[in-house]
Amino acid sequence: MIRLLFTVVVGVLLGGVVHLVSVLALPRISTQDAYSRLTPMTKLNAVTPLPLADPGNSPMPFMDPAFAMAICRYDLSDGPLKLTVPVSQAYTSVSFYTRNEIAYYAINDRSAGKRVIELDLMTENQHEDLPEDEEITAADRLIIDSPSTTGLIVLKALAAEPGLMPQAQASLAAASCGVQGEAPAKAEKPRGKR
Repeated sequence: MIRLLFTVVVGVLLGGVVHLVSVLALPRISTQDAYSRLTPMTKLNAVTPLPLADPGNSPMPFMDPAFAMAICRYDLSDGPLKLTVPVSQAYTSVSFYTRNEIAYYAINDRSAGKRVIELDLMTENQHEDLPEDEEITAADRLIIDSPSTTGLIVLKALAAEPGLMPQAQASLAAASCGVQGEAPAKAEKPRGKR
């Protein structure tokens, strides 16, 4: 009886470990992740509208037919990114994902509190290299630190009724996502006299 119980416990533990390892490893070894599927149909550092959700031909799984969607596939190796998204009539959201599909930030029109969601996306090193400007405060400029150099920004606008879909698509079509101009050099601190 003890051998049978021991065999069952070991089998359950081994099965749990195999399941956990396979679930955690799958995103890293998958060849058809969201980034790979969207690469041929999107431009780098630009907003690309996605076709409406269709059960037979959807570029991403679980797309909601009530939302217009657009993607900005980004690469921060050339510098920080400036994202501007006009708010739609019903609801607008912006979600940020790393290359490995890890969500690290999201904002919607209600939390932005403005008619346009504006933010700067950069790596931690690029953020540290920004000059400290007393006139620009944290409230004036929303800066998001990306944990990776590449990733996806998913823009969604709700069409509360099917007839409002063109308006939701138009608000996303007016969005922009591009590399900022050359960042100003970090101001050197004055040195004391020797």
